[in-house]
Amino acid sequence: MPAITKVLIANRGEIAVRVVRACKDAGLAAVAVYADQDRGALHVTLADEAYALDGTRAADTYLSIEKLLDVARRAGADAVHPGYGFLSENAMFAQAVLDAGLVWIGPPPAAIAALGDKVSARAIARRAGAPLVAGTDAPVSLTQVHEFAAEHGLPIAIKAAFGGGGRGLKVARSRDEIDEAYESAVREATAAFGRGECFVERYLDRPRHVETQCLADAYGTVVVVSTRDCSLQRRHQKLVEEAPAPFLSPAQVAQLVESSRAILTEAGYVGAGTCEFLAAADGTISFLEVNTRLQVEHPVTEEVSGIDLVREQLRIAAGEPLGYTSVVTRGHSIEFRINGEDPAAGFLPAPGTVTRLRLPSGPGVRVDSGVVEGDTISGAFDSMLGKLVVTGATRRQAIERARRALAELEIAGIPTVVPFHRAVLEEEAFAPSDDRPFSVHTRWIETDFADRLPGLTSSGAAPGQAPEDDLERVVVEVGGKRLEVVLPAGLALARGGRGRTLAPAQRRVRRAVARSSGNGTTLASPMQGTIVKVAVADGDLVAEGDLVVVLEAMKMEQPLLAHRAGTVAALTADVGVTVASGTAICDIV
Repeated sequence: MPAITKVLIANRGEIAVRVVRACKDAGLAAVAVYADQDRGALHVTLADEAYALDGTRAADTYLSIEKLLDVARRAGADAVHPGYGFLSENAMFAQAVLDAGLVWIGPPPAAIAALGDKVSARAIARRAGAPLVAGTDAPVSLTQVHEFAAEHGLPIAIKAAFGGGGRGLKVARSRDEIDEAYESAVREATAAFGRGECFVERYLDRPRHVETQCLADAYGTVVVVSTRDCSLQRRHQKLVEEAPAPFLSPAQVAQLVESSRAILTEAGYVGAGTCEFLAAADGTISFLEVNTRLQVEHPVTEEVSGIDLVREQLRIAAGEPLGYTSVVTRGHSIEFRINGEDPAAGFLPAPGTVTRLRLPSGPGVRVDSGVVEGDTISGAFDSMLGKLVVTGATRRQAIERARRALAELEIAGIPTVVPFHRAVLEEEAFAPSDDRPFSVHTRWIETDFADRLPGLTSSGAAPGQAPEDDLERVVVEVGGKRLEVVLPAGLALARGGRGRTLAPAQRRVRRAVARSSGNGTTLASPMQGTIVKVAVADGDLVAEGDLVVVLEAMKMEQPLLAHRAGTVAALTADVGVTVASGTAICDIV
């Protein structure tokens, strides 16, 4: 393998910051890329070099293979790290990187393709002897979904065949829900992954989500670094993760480890990856999928193992052997994802400006963040601001430290999930006062905890007066390369030009408050988003709770339901149109 000296990071936000720091620790140069709205982002300012991708949408920037490879060529990078999300599990991108003569810091394209196709992954897991629930061996049509439900019973999970992260996953608990669930899964999968094929399998009700963090080198060594539990989820996306996975029997842990090693060996895997499983209430383990990339929750494994997983990715990509076959962990670590979502409104995404940010510290506290005070969180990308990772000698100590750390954390300007995290640490179901196992499961938030959500209001108060600042930072682009200079106030470039003056970090910015979705007869959008489905027409009769439109915001579909019974009138919604928070969708009279 050629030596790695300069790494292009094909991503943004906190994972790009994480990779920049690992590169610097390893003595490697880091090259950042950015969409227009990320010009002043933390990952851009921390990197050794940064290049514009000229655009505001993911499709034109972080998902543009042509632009990313052009930047790699212009910057003289010799390797590409994809982070997670975007193109990290795209076999075509991995192959294009290799074809360009660059080192791909990830698994081989063939392994990405085989495991990224969830149907193919099930076949690999079956050959490896991993446990599996009933499911289809190929993508299915809507008719075949109904046939599967008739044969195997309900509930069923309709899942994107290509992709992960909970996107394109819909659960049908009755026959009446199948059509809409299938339609939504196909639509969401197409938007997120460019392919709409879906397969179906039996859905295990009230299961735990458990997984293994794995590393594999090019010499046949596969190591399971730790187990994790990721059962606290909303909309099939994780909010809280911990390592090692607690309250599993030695036999269950052994099954997870052995199955993971067998699956990755069968797939010819090299690099960091995660094997995900469901643990049913009766203790049955069932293979779910393989994520062929670094996971958002990787820090909890790093904290209990002492292994820098990104540095290991760099070593493996450079052709080095792992040098070990097992890992001994100690202590317990819990990660809280800090998302720009309003738990009181059912975790609706809430783009806006972070007007105040005070991070906790102290023993056992780590914060991985991609934002600083004054940053604007765009609705064009995902809603995560960062991650709070808390570690203790035991799970109980980690929970005690987490309460303190979350009490110290201050975020204002946009709603966040922090009130949920504070509340869940007081719940017996998650943090028992004695040594009983927890009782949470993947739908616990939406079922057992749902009645608590309306009271979890996040502060959006603006901070005090910003301090005086007699210097201004000015960002200019020369040939598409980002340069930053500091000038006395008043000498900055005009905002209408190519350069842009960065606002002082604590400058006050007002954010419009989202209106209620239902106000009298008017149904309004509770958030900024793009309409992807219109389910009604003028003159239609609807009951309270009927679907009116589906919005896509921050990569997730959000159904907008009728707030009252009546007749639809003055419908303004069209598929593909982006609406602002508070925009009237229709009247129901």
